[in-house]
Amino acid sequence: MKKKFIVSALSLAMITGLLSGCGGTAEPETTAQKTEAATEAKTEKAETEAPAASSDEDVTITFMASQDWIQDAEMELGEKFTEETGIKIDYQIVPSDQYESLLMTKINSGECTDIFAGQSSQFSIVTQFNVEKNAIDLSGESWAGNVDPAAAVELSVGGKLYGQPIQDVSACWAVGYNISMFEEHGLEIPTNYAEFCAVCDKLMEADIIPIYECVSDGWHHVCWTEAAITATQADQGYPDALNANTATFAGNEKLTLMFAQLKEMADKGYFGDNYMSNQYADAPAAIASGEYAMVLYNQGLGAEVNAADSSFPADNIGFFVNPLCDNQSLNVNYCGPSRFIFSGSKNVEAAKKYLEFMASDESLAYMTENVAKFNQLPYTNAPSAYSDVVQDFYDRYPNKVAVFQASVKYYNPAWMDIGKDMSALFLGEMTPEEVLQDIDKLREEQAKAASDPAWQ
Repeated sequence: MKKKFIVSALSLAMITGLLSGCGGTAEPETTAQKTEAATEAKTEKAETEAPAASSDEDVTITFMASQDWIQDAEMELGEKFTEETGIKIDYQIVPSDQYESLLMTKINSGECTDIFAGQSSQFSIVTQFNVEKNAIDLSGESWAGNVDPAAAVELSVGGKLYGQPIQDVSACWAVGYNISMFEEHGLEIPTNYAEFCAVCDKLMEADIIPIYECVSDGWHHVCWTEAAITATQADQGYPDALNANTATFAGNEKLTLMFAQLKEMADKGYFGDNYMSNQYADAPAAIASGEYAMVLYNQGLGAEVNAADSSFPADNIGFFVNPLCDNQSLNVNYCGPSRFIFSGSKNVEAAKKYLEFMASDESLAYMTENVAKFNQLPYTNAPSAYSDVVQDFYDRYPNKVAVFQASVKYYNPAWMDIGKDMSALFLGEMTPEEVLQDIDKLREEQAKAASDPAWQ
């Protein structure tokens, strides 16, 4: 374009000069000529100064999450997303016992990944993640209205949605058991702790390890505590009192009993010899092997055991509620691993495209079909895949109670530390009372860091 403009100008100058030398008069430049020259000059300047347009093919989104939060099916969808958009996804999976510390370090340093995964909770997303500062408001995204209202509450602050659920939060932690094994040994579903111990004792007499437990992951064994938590909420004011700092965990009889029963289960050998080193990922295979009879798990266990051993029918896994403290209520928790876009990300728009893709009808259907433990993802446009066995379990326990993870401030951020204390409890290094005292201490630290007036 520049070359053309120069030639045109020179040609015009030469013609003008020749006409002048012959004594003729040059014709004035027409309006059309002036417009063309100005347009060419403007285009030349724009081409010279404008930066090259960025392409999605040059963008890589970084996404950090804890172990077991990102399923193979999501990574497969990530590859499809890249094919469709050119945007690449760098999944950074961190061991669960290290994740929370690393995440907070990255957030506080301002060097977090474009997308970070974190546990939802209307309390901890404020006190721990400070999402109003560190995450992007997603309320206006096309999929936001499809999020289950109960799940959306745990991801919202001031009426604004800051996160996107990753996993099925409709399922609860319950005792999954081998139905045919129970029938073979004449065992019935226990309705209290004493009956549960009787079941475990009979299994041990048959050289079967009653329960697969996996302390090494740092979090799974803490899920047992939710049973006693539902029992304490017979007093509906207890969670409110904990949030107002007018009640403590220490001294609560139900919670003290719950930790004592867990210690007893370990001492009696109900978890076997390797429970401190077992891993959560190996639970389905352990149940499929017949070496273990039960495991605390969500309602996708049957499909996962079948995936580990195709000869093991998925509907041969039944469920009953965790019977510690004689609990007979479903422990409901709409909190779960969720995606947040870091406010300091340079790829916000690309990250939004990824979240939109993962919340599409097609992606939710793919996740439900290909992730055994996903029966009902928390979106109105997600399909349901409850089996008759799972539906029977839910029908058997009509009473539902929210767990402390969702109803009590500063409990969820203390989860991994509670796990460490429980490990010490199993090893005889702490007492139930000391574990409870430590929970109060951990919550107080979180509350003061958040400048909670109830702790001032």
